[in-house]
Amino acid sequence: MSFNKTLTRAAAWALAPLAAAGAALAAPATAQTSNTLAAVQAHLRSTSSMVADFVQTDRNGQRLSGTLTLKRPGKIRFQYQKGVPLLIVGDGSRLTLIDYEVKQVQSWPVKNSPLGVLLDPERDISRYAKLIPTGSDDVLSVEVKDPKRPEYGTITMVFVRDASAPAGLRLRGWVALDSQNNRTRIDLSSQKFNVPVADSTFRWTDPRPKTRR
Repeated sequence: MSFNKTLTRAAAWALAPLAAAGAALAAPATAQTSNTLAAVQAHLRSTSSMVADFVQTDRNGQRLSGTLTLKRPGKIRFQYQKGVPLLIVGDGSRLTLIDYEVKQVQSWPVKNSPLGVLLDPERDISRYAKLIPTGSDDVLSVEVKDPKRPEYGTITMVFVRDASAPAGLRLRGWVALDSQNNRTRIDLSSQKFNVPVADSTFRWTDPRPKTRR
């Protein structure tokens, strides 16, 4: 599959540097909102690991696929399809994007990534998330953003009700929107929950010359 390298990198970077809205204020709580966010929290806390196929779609509709591996707390790996020289890995403390073609590495604390909401099940999402209407009782959409820091962008997670998934919910994917309105969408499929995942999955090879590290 051919791809535009510049757009691919931009879409991949959009997954990493947006800071999670840990200090954002939630919409006024209602009983239904509180119950729904509690259900999402229960799912996050009941999922110790997940392996899934993903499709990443950038703002121009370019699509890339790969495998997502998640292990809480803090660990995640986006392994892109063959021929894409990019890798995103969270090792429990930092989220790192590695570009093997240009031998570039950049990382951020996991807690400062929008993915932090997925990787730290102990965080109280009711403090900085709000529900987005979907028109379906079987689909839940949760938006995370900090109105005081618009440069951090927004992440919106989508869950579907699934009795076979932890706490009755399955993460279907999310959309990341940066401050320039560049939109990156991740769709998940073939999810497997709470399966054994070795810590070695989250190791990576540094492509930079040793003298430059």
